Amino acid sequence: MKTNKSEMQEIMERIVSFTQERDWDQFHNGKDLALALSIEASELNEAFLWKNAQEVNIDKVKEELADIMNYAFLIAHKYDLDLKEIILAKLAKNAEKYPVDKSKGNAKKYTEL
Repeated sequence: MKTNKSEMQEIMERIVSFTQERDWDQFHNGKDLALALSIEASELNEAFLWKNAQEVNIDKVKEELADIMNYAFLIAHKYDLDLKEIILAKLAKNAEKYPVDKSKGNAKKYTEL
């Protein structure tokens, strides 16, 4: 019987395979992956710099967001983290910090609600 992979598992496997085929694992320690993710996030910011949000080059946004996600997936792989589990856990934690009745339509930090 064939088991179905989740889309997240498939993406993770494709990213890991891509890096392994190029023997890049040797460079992918946690620190450098986190730095690379931060650099890519800065490149995403650069796509918006000095523009109105509507003027952004959406192709540039897609490329930088993909790079960010690739590094996030590699960090999760490096530390054997279940992305679905950690994302849902963080959402639950944020739901406690930002209850709907206090935070709806409000951009304040939870400490100011």
